[in-house]
Amino acid sequence: MENIGGDLTFMTPQPIAAEHLAAMRADGEERRYRAGDMVCEIGERMDRFIYILSGDVEVVDPYTGGRLLPFTIRDGQFLGEIAFLNAGRWTLGMRACADTLTLEVPRVAMLELMADVPELSDHILSVFAARRRRTFEEGRSSLKLIGADLDPAVQRVASFLSRNRIPFQSYDLDGTDDESASLCRLSGHGPAVVFGTDRIIEDPSPRKVASLLGLDLDAAIDETLDLIIVGSGPAGVAAAVYAGSEGLSALVIEDTAIGGQAGTSSRIENYMGFPTGISGADLVYRGQIQAMKFGTRFAMPRRVSALTRNDDGSFCVTLDDEQTVCARAVLVAAGVQYRRLPLDRLQEYEGAGVYYAATEMEARFCARTEAVVVGGGNSAGQAAMYLSRAAHHVHVLVRGDSLAESMSAYLSHRLDADPRITIHYRSQVSALHGDERLRQVTIRSDKYERTIDCSALFIMVGAAPNTEWLSGLVELDAKGFIPTGRDAGGDSSFATSHPGIYAVGDVRSGSVKRVASAVGEGSVVVSAIWSYLDRTAREAESRPEGALQGVA
Repeated sequence: MENIGGDLTFMTPQPIAAEHLAAMRADGEERRYRAGDMVCEIGERMDRFIYILSGDVEVVDPYTGGRLLPFTIRDGQFLGEIAFLNAGRWTLGMRACADTLTLEVPRVAMLELMADVPELSDHILSVFAARRRRTFEEGRSSLKLIGADLDPAVQRVASFLSRNRIPFQSYDLDGTDDESASLCRLSGHGPAVVFGTDRIIEDPSPRKVASLLGLDLDAAIDETLDLIIVGSGPAGVAAAVYAGSEGLSALVIEDTAIGGQAGTSSRIENYMGFPTGISGADLVYRGQIQAMKFGTRFAMPRRVSALTRNDDGSFCVTLDDEQTVCARAVLVAAGVQYRRLPLDRLQEYEGAGVYYAATEMEARFCARTEAVVVGGGNSAGQAAMYLSRAAHHVHVLVRGDSLAESMSAYLSHRLDADPRITIHYRSQVSALHGDERLRQVTIRSDKYERTIDCSALFIMVGAAPNTEWLSGLVELDAKGFIPTGRDAGGDSSFATSHPGIYAVGDVRSGSVKRVASAVGEGSVVVSAIWSYLDRTAREAESRPEGALQGVA
């Protein structure tokens, strides 16, 4: 199955070409470090591209002060990883272990150079992606999560980091190794999130961790952007790629994790170009890298609570902390969310046995026990296949008497053939049991009722559109989805009833609920948005100064 980047172990270091290095010198400056000097500190912004002209740099173990990895980064190589594209923060310290001379280029200038020179961009992105893959798979980070096995708040942070492919290390509270014991003492022997050696995050949440890592909006964006994209599923990220490549200033706002519902799919095998399959998270993550390369910005986890239209025709979205960001056009790619089941104690067990995604993080909580997946769509089927590797047995509950209309044939055939999976037709969950965590689930069908030991229930049923924040500016259908094109009187296939607001993906009325179609819609809509922005800009230029420009 395809991964997020190449295998760094087998990649031969290649120096940057002489002509590219000369171009970097035009915007950068040389800097000298003595042996023992810190080149980058944990928590610092990745605000510059650092190329080593001569010398040697090592990754520092923040707890021992020694060298963390057996290799060093030498002359002809450069520092950093994918977080550089979005002005993220260093999660590992870098120290000169010999007198070192570097060439350091401001981040914005380096991104502009990469956009102009594709060969340079390809080289840097390949190394950055490979480093992210290695650090993510090995958990090489100064971000430590303690007690995710017991604490729902730490679990939510772990799920957020895992789904966004951000490296971290997780420790159980009862760990017996020296590092676990040291971290538990540092955290006061309770669940916590630790960043570096001395920063304890109290009442941990994805938002607090995202702010530490530079993934959130640190300050208000004063300028009016060309485009705000709400949602980062396949449709939103595809639009982000094409918007950036067309030179539009764009911001993607995501409330949970890059990938949307597709990001919870552990293995997609029917997406063209990936014959061995790829996880939904890795597929969309690749698109995010492309979009950031072209200058599109991302902010998460931030929820949009309201949308308003200004007198000049632009739009402002209000975020969950009352911060506002404005743009000349809005693309709604917010997708849908799984519906909550009408069960007693459901909210109590969310994050403590009840989950809405099946990634590696959630799979660890059903190891050697039975798991229950509710749903008959592709996401539910892929989750069942993935969880069956860890769980003793997986039960799939389907309301109907067939999967033919809701699940791809190849996937339903695999579920039927897997002895570790049982499909229960015409069935549903009727009760949840446990103490502070889910321990048992009662299943009821038209033929029987049974209670099974189960520590993980995965709910992947229903599709409630995320449209409540549109504040009445856009017409919705009876189910809350957004009509577009002819159905809305729009001037393009993805235009809504309100000029300047477009919709793509699962949130659109009548959309095909497939990753490939979402990517196609996100790619195509940018052409219509560009035409709208160009037309309104020309109209504004021809309008007499002081004339009324819009209606609030």
